[in-house]
Amino acid sequence: MQVGGSGYHSDSAQPGNNVRSLSIILPAKNEAEGLRRTLPALRQSFADAEIIVVNDGSTDDTATVADQAGVRVLTSPYSMGNGAAIKRGARAASGEVLVFMDADGQHNAEHIAALLSKLEDGYDMVVGARDASGQANFSRGLANGFYNRLASWMTGHKIHDLTSGFRAVRAGKFKEFLHLLPNGFSYPTTSTMAFFRSAYPVAYVSIPVGKRVGTNSHIHPIKDGVRFLLIIFKIASLYSPLKLFVPTAALFFLAGMGWYGWTFVEAGRFTNMSMLLLSASVIVFLIGLVSEQITNLAYRRDG
Repeated sequence: MQVGGSGYHSDSAQPGNNVRSLSIILPAKNEAEGLRRTLPALRQSFADAEIIVVNDGSTDDTATVADQAGVRVLTSPYSMGNGAAIKRGARAASGEVLVFMDADGQHNAEHIAALLSKLEDGYDMVVGARDASGQANFSRGLANGFYNRLASWMTGHKIHDLTSGFRAVRAGKFKEFLHLLPNGFSYPTTSTMAFFRSAYPVAYVSIPVGKRVGTNSHIHPIKDGVRFLLIIFKIASLYSPLKLFVPTAALFFLAGMGWYGWTFVEAGRFTNMSMLLLSASVIVFLIGLVSEQITNLAYRRDG
């Protein structure tokens, strides 16, 4: 039987079908409890798939649980970050299609079929989109909602869940952007914007998200709050910097002219503040122009 009509093997797949190789990658740091629930379900649903657990410097039984489940285990001597684990797993994977999912029990193996089925409709990336109930907390939901709206405006396409780590991609396309991916938690943002920038079609499938099991989230409010703010600038720099820098430069220019108009009427002179604001508008615009060229070079492929 084919999974979701997508042409990928399940444990009962019949010979002769149009089968494409599948690799399922789970970055894991101290996720022994989550893996005890997730791996048996994956093995049952996708017995022929290559399942890779990237043990990111865990101090619990993550590696042991994964090894006992009979999956491939890649172990880092120390924690390098979620994005680094994703990159290591992608490099080691042999499948034509890669599925990335969390190891903490939030993502259900049953929903992989929906991602693969949508991928067969001609998409290069399919993301499992969470609804409001799938967000870790209220503030995280607000932040993700803002990111989605900003990214949608930048790309001109509706982005339902920019930061979801549950996604299926065509391996060849995804590996083109490994050099762009950060080692931290913003790899979903980077990969999504890179696909849109390169005109690789992206789709979204609504999925329910379960509760974490085992350890608490590795995202820390203060440390990673600052990091997530940088996602806003990453969204712009990965797609079209000028689309963010030009409006910012225009605001500085209007502020400078407005201040000049007020001081000219009140004091009949051109002040240092006006000069500062107008100079800032020029500098911001030039930074955007240079950033645009750097972004073009980052996506340039020889040949």
